[in-house]
Amino acid sequence: MSFKKSLPEILEKLGIAGLNEIQSEAQVAIDSNADIIIQSPTGTGKTLAFLLPIIRSIETNTAVLQALVVVPTRELAIQIEQVVREMGSGLKINSVYGGQSFNQDRLNLKQPPELIVGTPGRLADHMRRGTIDTHQIEYLVLDEFDKSLEIGFRDEMKQIINQLDRVQKRILTSATMGISIPDFMHLSNPALVKSDDIGEAKMVLKKLVSPTKDKIQTLSDGLEKLVNKRGIVFCNFKDSIQRISDHLFEMDVSHGCFYGDLDQYARELSLLKFRNGTHNIILATDLAARGLDVPDLDYIIHYHLPLKEHEFVHRNGRTARMHRHGTVYILQSTNEELPDYLPKLDALQLQSSGERKQYWKTLKFSAGRRDKVSKGDIAGLCYKKGGLQRDELGPIELMSDASYVAVKAEKVLELIHALNGARLKKNKLRVSGC
Repeated sequence: MSFKKSLPEILEKLGIAGLNEIQSEAQVAIDSNADIIIQSPTGTGKTLAFLLPIIRSIETNTAVLQALVVVPTRELAIQIEQVVREMGSGLKINSVYGGQSFNQDRLNLKQPPELIVGTPGRLADHMRRGTIDTHQIEYLVLDEFDKSLEIGFRDEMKQIINQLDRVQKRILTSATMGISIPDFMHLSNPALVKSDDIGEAKMVLKKLVSPTKDKIQTLSDGLEKLVNKRGIVFCNFKDSIQRISDHLFEMDVSHGCFYGDLDQYARELSLLKFRNGTHNIILATDLAARGLDVPDLDYIIHYHLPLKEHEFVHRNGRTARMHRHGTVYILQSTNEELPDYLPKLDALQLQSSGERKQYWKTLKFSAGRRDKVSKGDIAGLCYKKGGLQRDELGPIELMSDASYVAVKAEKVLELIHALNGARLKKNKLRVSGC
């Protein structure tokens, strides 16, 4: 067994002081039981809860697939892959999901990883074609398994599970309590790790009232008061998102969009820019409410309210995460009836939080992991040849064929001029805004 970093070293690398209660309980349960269910609200750290004991147990540098993580969305697959890479465990990991080239998947999997994370449809496809060898898989994680079932992946999940004949540990996670477990998952006396903590007083509910049926101006006024704070505006319909987005562009307000019909690259770029601070606002449907690890949020705005209370809870789980505070704003129009699950709320007048500034912008570098470049390589180039100071360079995210770099807004043009055509690991760089 080879594990390059201790638990304290991994936590330090991730910027985490220590394990929370759910994560600590999960470590014990996973070590002691074959089947485990982790039920805990969004934001309580379920990803680390199952990753840490699995990574501790997997042998590295084997070119043998030993663990499989099944997730409902491509964004969650990408997120988990990034977390594993940031741990610096020495573990080889690949993510597979619909929307990216199957042939590229096949090429990436030619040298088998120790862990694969993927969506049910793409994983089942790989298994049918024989591009993933399942015979040595001992660890199976069904992350947000109820969401995978809800969006129609029951047959694919059944196919995946039935093909795994050497699994020693099955770990299921959900942000919803009381979910029934289908028989085809073959759980036997599973240990339950459960938390009912949804933020309690840390999450504050407030109401904004629009004087007209059309709420877009009230939303716009509210966002102007919440400048330099980070938040998500939830809508029930993509058409509403597009309309709000057009309005914000006219106001020159930087923002991202996230909904199901948006193409993969646009969705990933929106989330990336939100994580690195280029955008402080993201307009989203409920697709963003499950499983995504977005940066600490200051607020949630419900432009539309969901019909069901549990979806309201999932949305709000994006803020008031463990040991943090957040505000949830309900946007109500004239004569609009609020659902019964909401308490009585008084109307609120927002106070301005300052002058809007865009501190960061994102640049695309044409070199990525496939070119054997690291974050340190890119940072070094930006400092030495680009002339940036430490506080002028933000987060760097490496993708397979490109890298995305947050840079202080006023330095963007200067850096593009300095680095376009520069050499990095024998690669001639193309640097552009995105």
